[in-house]
Amino acid sequence: MIVSCGEALVDLIAEGAGEDVVYRPKPGGSPFNTALALARLGAPTAFLGRMSEDGFGRTLAAALAADGVDLSLLVRGAEPTTLAFVSKVNGQPSYAFYTQGTADRVLAPAELPPLPDGAAILHWGLGAVTLGGASVAETLLDLFRREAGRRLLSFDPNIRPAMIPDLAAYGGRVAAALAPFDLVKVSAEDLELLDPGRTPDAVAADWLGRGPKAVVVTRGGDGATVYRPGSRREVPAAPVAKLADTVGAGDSFTAGLLTALHERGVRDGRALAALSDDELADCALFAGRVAAKTCERVGCNPPRRGELG
Repeated sequence: MIVSCGEALVDLIAEGAGEDVVYRPKPGGSPFNTALALARLGAPTAFLGRMSEDGFGRTLAAALAADGVDLSLLVRGAEPTTLAFVSKVNGQPSYAFYTQGTADRVLAPAELPPLPDGAAILHWGLGAVTLGGASVAETLLDLFRREAGRRLLSFDPNIRPAMIPDLAAYGGRVAAALAPFDLVKVSAEDLELLDPGRTPDAVAADWLGRGPKAVVVTRGGDGATVYRPGSRREVPAAPVAKLADTVGAGDSFTAGLLTALHERGVRDGRALAALSDDELADCALFAGRVAAKTCERVGCNPPRRGELG
């Protein structure tokens, strides 16, 4: 089983212009999107996080359940659902968040359910949850520290600048938090925000020295680069038939990567390190196909396995 940990929120997507703008609610949040994409790819998937009992929260839980995501690790709370207002700026999604006192940000250690023995891979996508900015961040970081060496641990910083008042300080916190993780997937745009002025090669080398066995840097239509100690492999992007938008593409890439690793029997950092460069590149190629198909649709609507050809 692959467990996606963290937030579930509602994206309020702007439609129209000027005074005629309306906001259409859609389920979202990086860990939510990743769980949805994993389940649609056929991977056994569970979601671990705290979700509101309000109408939005019920909609989020129903959406995961409809695609077969296991909700036995879900914690419910009376607080409202986190909201993200999404608009387009120069063709790219821009986010503004409502997070004050929301359910997913207050997950406490005592609320964490025990992980089942079959939870082989744990993934954490930060999204709107910032390290040091919400109790859930420390709760999940402690969980991943405890599970280091027991399961494959995956991480995506997934930067949202609107939530981070001091990006330089935040970049240092992200780097300091990497030790328990075996695999890091990060976009080139996020790397530039976290460590401006340094090349992806330099940042990846630094991060690999902190504990991860592999760092995968995605570059949109330019493909991805897979870094391992002593090796660097370029992976081309999959073709996009007709670009709709890029919402959820990064989370879909993560889901494709984790699905491919799970299907190869990778269950911990040692197994990840034992993969050949060719095998890991093949996993990234599959992930790129999943991301490309997502880009052909409006919003985060990841493909099912049969749609990949």
